[in-house]
Amino acid sequence: MSPPLTRVTWAAAHRIIRSRFPPINLFEDIADPADWDALATAEIKTNPRFMESLGRLDLVPPERRVNGPGASYVMAPFTHVSEDSASRFADGTFGAYYAGDSFEVSLAETMHHHARFMAATDEAPGWASDFRELVGAVDAQLHDLREGFAQCLDPNDYAPGQALARELRDAGSDGVVYPSVRQPGGQCIAAFWPDVVGVPTQGRHLSYHWDGKRVDQIQDLATGKVFAVT
Repeated sequence: MSPPLTRVTWAAAHRIIRSRFPPINLFEDIADPADWDALATAEIKTNPRFMESLGRLDLVPPERRVNGPGASYVMAPFTHVSEDSASRFADGTFGAYYAGDSFEVSLAETMHHHARFMAATDEAPGWASDFRELVGAVDAQLHDLREGFAQCLDPNDYAPGQALARELRDAGSDGVVYPSVRQPGGQCIAAFWPDVVGVPTQGRHLSYHWDGKRVDQIQDLATGKVFAVT
């Protein structure tokens, strides 16, 4: 069964990412995205490490690229792909931009995945990781998985979602909207191309505290306030 298309219009789509990655100048510049491949080729001749920061630019057609201040945060999920970092609706051969319909949804989703990473790498307790919130508008026709697609929302098995995402993307889909798995009542999107979400602005700066088993505290780095996670 193919999921139905629905118009998703959110004034604010929230995404939270690690703060450790600097902006990529090529994406932030005002140069025409159609010229990026030529510019990248020229830059690599004098800076061999440039390709490492740029990623797989060939995975995003010029007409689907975004540029300007903040564009790095949208382009990076699509150019830095790996089967080692596969996700619910991206198998590692292509990327996806995930966002929630509220800050709380994005927070719950990222805390879960961060906790899995910290446990897998046996990290010591502490304030170990800083994050930034991205806020942008969404107005797009997306395939709707909010009813009848429970197999794609399994808490641990991503294979059904990845298979469906590849099928939809290959058929021209811009992405999917689905119920948040980590925050009951919340909604998420997985956009298959950068221009589906455009360029977000930066919101909160956060730090996550790892107690050895889970993320138990969040700090707003702008105000210094610390919040317990229940």
